[in-house]
Parts: sequence; C-alpha cells; structure tokens
Amino acid sequence: MPTEITGIEGTLPQGKIAIVASRYNAGICDSLVKGSCATLTGAGYAQDDISIFRVPGAWELATVTQQILDTQKFIAIISLGCVIKGETTHDEHINRAVSLALMEMGVETGIPIAFGLLTCNTLEQAINRSGGTVGNKGHEAADAVLELLRLSVKIHNI
Repeated sequence: MPTEITGIEGTLPQGKIAIVASRYNAGICDSLVKGSCATLTGAGYAQDDISIFRVPGAWELATVTQQILDTQKFIAIISLGCVIKGETTHDEHINRAVSLALMEMGVETGIPIAFGLLTCNTLEQAINRSGGTVGNKGHEAADAVLELLRLSVKIHNI
C-alpha cells in the first residue's frame, strides 16, 4: 500500500501569517476574521504572528495579497471577503477574477493562500456562512492554511 501523506496532523512551521480582509460587508468580514484568528491562535500561533490587512472590497484582495507575497515575510495568507449577488452580473466578474488571481499566486509562489471569499446569492447566506447555521468560513480558511503548512513541512522533510 502506498504511503499517504496529509497535513491533518503534524508540526506547524514558525512564522507570520497574513489575513487580508475586505471592509465591505463589514459585519460579515469581521466575523470571518475573528474565526480565522481563533483557529490560528488555537493552533499555537501568537497574536503577534498574525497581521490583518484591511482592503476596501473583494476586488482589492488580490492586489494586497501580491504585495504581501512580495515582502517574503509571511508563511501563509488567508484572504477573506464577501460578495453578495445584486441585480447584475458584477459579482460573477469579481468572484472569478479574485479566485483565479489568488490561485495563480499560490501556485506560482508555493505559499499557502486560503480562499475565504464568500460568494453568496443573499445576505442570509452570508450570515449563515460567517458564524451562522453553516459555520464560519473564516475558521475553514484558516484550517486549510494550517493543513497546507503541516503538509509543506512533511514534503520538505522527505
């Protein structure tokens, strides 16, 4: 049977983690940030190891994420925001562009970048995904980063 390697358990590397969060839909995004911070500190990262960068809206998440990557001072980035569908297709263009840009940055750099951008049809859906009945996607984004960081340690130790 082949060896299966996961990042579910294991050693976390030391370093700083950035959270890039939208100010638009502030109540939703604040809840996502709190969820991510709780997960990171629960895993052993000190509050001083976590930097929160606020941007105007979801569109700016990618630009600031790239600037943070360029500093080479962070071992992972969690990108958080909330786009709620309106009367036009504006939301689709933002969601697609931001998701593709963040994915490309992660693939290009090898730095874990979590996608915590809610792409909801209604405010109710956003509330349910930021601490309501569906959980908190900020927690989930931080969990994904932690898993990738643990997996990275294992890959480098092969």
